[in-house]
Parts: sequence; structure tokens; C-alpha cells
Amino acid sequence: MIDSHPRKIVSVVFWKAANGNEPARNWLKSLTKNQRKIIGEDVKTVEMGWPLGLPLVKHLGKGIWEVRSSFRNGIARILFKMHENEMVLLHGFIKKSQKTPSQALEIAIKRA
Repeated sequence: MIDSHPRKIVSVVFWKAANGNEPARNWLKSLTKNQRKIIGEDVKTVEMGWPLGLPLVKHLGKGIWEVRSSFRNGIARILFKMHENEMVLLHGFIKKSQKTPSQALEIAIKRA
């Protein structure tokens, strides 16, 4: 019998600070229900189809990748690294300019 249920290629985990704080999870909780749904669907697409490229996923360098999510009124990015079979969510933000802010990338690199 063939299993028709797709299997995750990678598992999603949140980066956790020494104090137990999970900044990416906290950021997601601060968004609207619709924004969380869209980002969640995009992250699930990565879970099921890794490795992926543009337009959904972009490599930013130094082992940092971004999931690119679009809403009717904005654009979000969630930065992650791959560790074995885990997609480690490091940092999230709403984009306000064309280029990924260097500060957001620096935060993700420090957490990686």
C-alpha cells in the first residue's frame, strides 16, 4: 500500500535563548491571525519540500535562509538556519524596505 500522506522532510523548531525566550515564536504571536496563517503555510511548504528556492526561500549567506511571505498590506520574513533535519527559526520581521535589513541578518547570524 502506498502512503498518500506527504511526510515532512525537515522539522521546524524555534531558536531558544539561554533564558528560555523564543524570539521568533514571540514575534509570530504578535502578528494578526491572518499573517500567522500565511507565514505558517509558507513554513509548512518548506517543511514538506526542502530544499526550495525563490520565490519562497532565499539563501542570505553564512548559513542563513529566509522564508518570504507576502500579505495584502505587507511583507514578512522569517530567518532560519538548517541544522541536520531541523529548520531552526531564528528571527522574524515585517519588511519596510526592498533589502533585508543588515540588523535583522546580524541578529540571525548571532543566534545561529
